[in-house]
Amino acid sequence: MNKIKIGLIVLLAAVALSCRTDAPGITTIYIVRHAEKDVSDPKNQDPELSVEGRERAEALASKLKEIKLDAAFATKYKRTSQTAYHSAKNSNIEIQTYDAQDFPSIAELVKAKHIGHKVLIVGHSNTVLELLDAFGAQRPLTALSDDDYDFFFELKIDSKGKAELKTQQYGKTHHSSIVK
Repeated sequence: MNKIKIGLIVLLAAVALSCRTDAPGITTIYIVRHAEKDVSDPKNQDPELSVEGRERAEALASKLKEIKLDAAFATKYKRTSQTAYHSAKNSNIEIQTYDAQDFPSIAELVKAKHIGHKVLIVGHSNTVLELLDAFGAQRPLTALSDDDYDFFFELKIDSKGKAELKTQQYGKTHHSSIVK
């Protein structure tokens, strides 16, 4: 009788293991707006970060220092790549450029090529919430104002594509919008 029980247990374990499919890990996407830009020349369409912006970029790197990023994305503008610079450097990765207005493409790229990875995406006040939409997250704000620099969106996407969003702040407080 004991041999039959043991045999049955071994058989059930073998069947369970053969049917097992490991789901890929959670994909974690950190989305931020670029840090404060230098506004001393209103005609400059591609300004660098201000002193405050450089401090915020360092605060972002500090917030992410215990996290090994697998990828970092910024738009073609100096302010986004400068915001991502220290965080990418800490993870020994290059910053990749994405089209600021093509939200579906960056979302699909991350979902396809970075499953189970940790990814930083730096956007703009008029693109960050649209990025959250593209990944299937619920917007925590109606809009980002020009004064909103300290929001840190941590988006986790499971293997079934379900998005879970956590909204935080980082660096010195610098926002006027209110989270819902």
